[in-house]
Amino acid sequence: MITIKDIAKAANVSVTTVSFVLNDKGEKMGISTEVIKKVMKVAEDMKYKPNMIASSLRTGKTRSIGLIVEDISNQFFSELAGVIESEAIKLNYRVFYCSTGGDDLRAVELVNSLLQANVDGFIITPTESMKSTIDRLLELQRPVVLIDRYFEGQNVSHVVLDNYEGAQTATRYLLEKGYKKIAFVTNLSGLVQMQLRKKGYEEALKEVELYDDSRILDLEYHITEEERIEKISEFLKNCTDVDAVLFGANYLLLAGLQSFRKLGLKIPKDKAVISFDDHDSFRLHSPSITVMSQPIEKIAKKTVKLLMMQMNEGSNYKIEKEKKKGSLIIRESV
Repeated sequence: MITIKDIAKAANVSVTTVSFVLNDKGEKMGISTEVIKKVMKVAEDMKYKPNMIASSLRTGKTRSIGLIVEDISNQFFSELAGVIESEAIKLNYRVFYCSTGGDDLRAVELVNSLLQANVDGFIITPTESMKSTIDRLLELQRPVVLIDRYFEGQNVSHVVLDNYEGAQTATRYLLEKGYKKIAFVTNLSGLVQMQLRKKGYEEALKEVELYDDSRILDLEYHITEEERIEKISEFLKNCTDVDAVLFGANYLLLAGLQSFRKLGLKIPKDKAVISFDDHDSFRLHSPSITVMSQPIEKIAKKTVKLLMMQMNEGSNYKIEKEKKKGSLIIRESV
């Protein structure tokens, strides 16, 4: 392993000089530009990699980010994580991935574990009852940015989809195509993004006096896939007049497609379908599925940018709350 002593010897400078240069303190300590360039070139030529543990003990920083999402196996979250990690690597940061599974206790345990690991910042998709845990991080003055969802009234930076507008756009598209009895399959949840999706759907139908709350299916989050399929099937059997269905998340439609198959329903002949969040299988499905897609790359990049600003600016950092518009990707299911 190459050490700063090896670099100092090769560059014919002191170990202290190398330390200052590699920690971006060269100019501040009055080291000439020529020496800084020389040390950096020697370090690059020798393929020097800093000892993260030693650096952590010296600076109190681990150059690591704790990423807590709902389910890393869900395509939406895995794509978010991929962009976040790519951006972090460019900035010489590592990312620790964690999934809560929507479990509040698990979420608290993960935050505590990452605190013990001394990560420099947190990117979190919070669970329903995680507000007090986020408050604790803020009290500890730990940099944190929420992604995908947030808590009303909590002063913390977040980057999310404009869920209300997205649901309105999807519902209005169905209305424009002549569908009038539109159902909504969602979660029985206090999470703000699901509430806003439901509100957008409701308002779009109320505008044309076609809203009927009997056409909303609220599912418990913590049920098995088989239970989800069965409940959606039962709902569709009881709502025989429904001519279109908006699904509030991609995993809900994945269950819904199996319900359609189980009941022998054809898309879009029997019922039109739109889902929030894209999925590889939706493009491959026949017919392909129309979706309200999130700008994953923009959301992820903005989140990393906000976290880095917060870590660098400390108490001078200004809270930013940003909503990104989704895109209705038109396919064959409507």
